[in-house]
Amino acid sequence: MRKTVCVFCGSHLGDDPAFKDLAESLGTAIGSHGMDMVFGGGGTGLMGIVSQAALSAGAHVTGVIPEILYNIERPEANLSKLIITPTMAERKRLMGKMADYFVVLPGGIGTMEETFEVLTSNWLGIFKKPLGFLDFKGYYDDLFRFLENAQNKGFISKRASVLWPRSTDPAELLDILQTTQLPR
Repeated sequence: MRKTVCVFCGSHLGDDPAFKDLAESLGTAIGSHGMDMVFGGGGTGLMGIVSQAALSAGAHVTGVIPEILYNIERPEANLSKLIITPTMAERKRLMGKMADYFVVLPGGIGTMEETFEVLTSNWLGIFKKPLGFLDFKGYYDDLFRFLENAQNKGFISKRASVLWPRSTDPAELLDILQTTQLPR
C-alpha cells in the first residue's frame, strides 16, 4: 500500500530561489519513493511548486483547501483530487487522517500552526505519524534553538526530540520518517 506524505509549506515563494528548488526536490522525491501527497491545496508559492513536482514524478496529489482560501490560493487545475472544506479545522483534520508522514518546508504562521498541532498530537499519542523538517539554509535554526531551550528549562521532555527529525535532503528525510519510532 502506498504511503502518503502531508506537506506543510508556504503559500509564498520566499526571498531565495533555492526554496523553490527545495520544494521541487521534495515533490520529486515523494514520487520517486512511490509515495503520494496531500497538502493545503493552494496553487501559489511553495505549495504549488511541490504539488506540481510530485504530480510530475508520478505521485497521486490531493489538495485540501478551505472555502475561505479557495479564491486566494487558487488550486492548480490538474491535481489528482481536490477537497474543499468549510473550515480550516476540517482541512487539518482531513490532512491528518490521510497522511502517514508529515514534511515541513519553509513557511510562515500557518505552516507553524499546522506543524505544532501534529507535534502535539504525536506527543500525546492522539496519533503516531512522524513529522520531519527540511531545514534548508538554516531556515528553522531559531525554532530548534527554541525547542532545545524549552527542553533545557524543563517545559519539553528530552525524549521528545524524536518528534522533530530534520535534514537538508528531501530523499534522506523521507527515509528517516519511514524508520522513525515515536514515543508511547
